[in-house]
Amino acid sequence: PHGDVLGSDRIRVVPLSDLRWLRVGPKILQYVVKVIAQAIQLLYTMLQMEQPAYILLQNPPGLPSIAVAWVACLVWRSKLIIDWHNYGYTIMSLSHGINHPLVRIAKWYEKLFGRLSDYNLCVTNAMKEDLWVNCKIKAVTLYDRPASYFKETPLELQHQLYMKLAKDYEPFKAHSNAERSAFTEMDKRNGRVVKTRGRPALLISSTSWTDSTLFSIILIQSLLYFLCKLHFRHIQICTPWLEAEDYPLLLGSADLGVCLHKSSSGLDLPMKVVDMFGCCLPVCAIYFECLHELVKHDENGLIFRDSSELAEQLKMLFLEFPTLEGKLHNFRKNLCASKQLRWDESWDQTVLPLFMQSE
Repeated sequence: PHGDVLGSDRIRVVPLSDLRWLRVGPKILQYVVKVIAQAIQLLYTMLQMEQPAYILLQNPPGLPSIAVAWVACLVWRSKLIIDWHNYGYTIMSLSHGINHPLVRIAKWYEKLFGRLSDYNLCVTNAMKEDLWVNCKIKAVTLYDRPASYFKETPLELQHQLYMKLAKDYEPFKAHSNAERSAFTEMDKRNGRVVKTRGRPALLISSTSWTDSTLFSIILIQSLLYFLCKLHFRHIQICTPWLEAEDYPLLLGSADLGVCLHKSSSGLDLPMKVVDMFGCCLPVCAIYFECLHELVKHDENGLIFRDSSELAEQLKMLFLEFPTLEGKLHNFRKNLCASKQLRWDESWDQTVLPLFMQSE
């Protein structure tokens, strides 16, 4: 977790042990036993805590946590709030197929126990409508918002980050000067940091490497389509694992974000784009049904449907790079001028009234 979470005296993190000993026998038996064991473990752990007024639960994952939280609320006489970020059964369907018995059971389970909550939040208006039409669950839309530390990174911090990454990752190195990275350099005479002349563009795509992120397929196809004649002479690919504090700094230093997330339900929005927008970083994002609630095509980014369209967008955006004109610069200006709500402000406006109303 981020340092702000670990360092807060208002947050207590309670660890749960990993039930690895359950990974024996047929897979379906493993799954059933694991759910039962997790339910017992979670309920026991929760009932050892001080009685809360509310339980706020993010779904997914919701199996078995929705049912366990509902039972705990009955014992405590607390109120249950479910924060719907997606449907768990649609994520399961990516691996098993929508008609698999486990997927059907998961869908029935989510609908049943979802109706037993006291309040519901969801991340898009499309999901709000779907919850009501298909589940008779009344929800309030609470869009994901970036935390306050997602912002444009000052040039001095960019340089520090690049020099740190250059110790482990070749693409960030500049071999000609000890005080220079591939993107920035420090003037020894006055200590000022400037961007290097003829610097490369920094394109970033964060990924969870799940079935809902078509990362490897689309990226490779796009690069081959766009760059095969160049034999990658001007391209370097880097796959760093970043510390939690460095991730927003790198987003705030990049020139373009690429989002390859496709929603399993078509009803949630990619958090990675929310964070990129918090850093005033324009994006190219792959199309799905409700993406327009976040990415405004030709205003704060571009939407593509296949690798060839992405390739054409990359060529167009970086044609005159690094000039401070053109679409890429305009997208960034639009994002900086939009004055987006931050997470805590959005919470105060949307969620806090629910608590005030119940009291």
